[in-house]
Amino acid sequence: MRVVGLMSGTSMDGIDAAVIDTDGEDIAWLGPAVTLPYDAATRALLVQAMEDARGVNQRTDRPGVLGVAEARVTHLHAAAVRALLDSLRLTAGDIDLVGFHGQTVIHRPDARLTVQIGDGARLAADLGVPVMADFRAADVAAGGQGAPLVPVFHQALVRRLALPGPVAVLNVGGVANVTVIDADAPPVACDTGPGNALLDDFLFARTAVACDVDGAAAAQGQVDEARLAVLLDHPFFAVPPPKSLDRNAFRSFVAERAGLAGLSLADGAATLTALTAASVAAVVPHLARPPALWIVAGGGARNPTLCAMLAARLQAQVRTADRLGWSADALEAHAFGFLAARALRGLALTFPTTTGAPAPLTGGVLFRP
Repeated sequence: MRVVGLMSGTSMDGIDAAVIDTDGEDIAWLGPAVTLPYDAATRALLVQAMEDARGVNQRTDRPGVLGVAEARVTHLHAAAVRALLDSLRLTAGDIDLVGFHGQTVIHRPDARLTVQIGDGARLAADLGVPVMADFRAADVAAGGQGAPLVPVFHQALVRRLALPGPVAVLNVGGVANVTVIDADAPPVACDTGPGNALLDDFLFARTAVACDVDGAAAAQGQVDEARLAVLLDHPFFAVPPPKSLDRNAFRSFVAERAGLAGLSLADGAATLTALTAASVAAVVPHLARPPALWIVAGGGARNPTLCAMLAARLQAQVRTADRLGWSADALEAHAFGFLAARALRGLALTFPTTTGAPAPLTGGVLFRP
């Protein structure tokens, strides 16, 4: 079936929409993608929504600006689908399904709570296409971490390639997550650490620029190894997979321990970039075998300074997803198209080795127009 997958990640920089032909098991085509960037007002609204989400106790709670943010997110996702279809000279009638992740505003699996704002029913009615949404809730309700969700997609991608194993697929968004595929063993997956979130927030606070473009600031700085060692002492890094994070899980810890105010822009960026790389490397001792190849996707794949730090700390080959014919930018959007097709067929999305679910579980809620 032809599916449009949608992703607005924890970097909160915009919406990726990508088309994929899949039955939820095999991938026939990874199609084109478009990105609809968030403007400054939308990004500010989402930042406030994340703050207001701290008061959420039930998945349906919408305190503060959450209701307004949900309507905005839904409207913009519809616009992203239309922009993709227009670019391909397709209509809504040419697609079978939309996979709608929504925008995560709070992720607390320890409290069996995860909230992704976005109105699946409204999106289906607006587009006139069935929409699969709410992918994480079933796993979290069953005691799983609800993240990462993409390992089964990564496994399908790697299966198409003749690569020596083990292979790790690393997505570096606001939070970084990894899937390790080793022959026929069940994939092992987890969130590894803060990804781009801390670096993005640091750059924005200092310069009002949303990210370290091309890793340029970090490339000019020196890593403060003493501060880095303090940050790596966070107990999360000693926990074996599966495990997951909220985007802001490290914010208070870093504010209290890192002393970034005493560092220059370049040195602060270098130290936070090194934290991302080192937190990825901290997963390796928990694996049966170290991966021979790391495939990097997400915004981190556009940061050559980060990729160089990863290669140095992992002592392994590091390639960007683009070099393998995948889209580093749209890989998670493709993933949610794939997951939507799986959910429609009732196939498992999460597994004991990827989210800590008690058994393989399907998920998602289908909304028809």
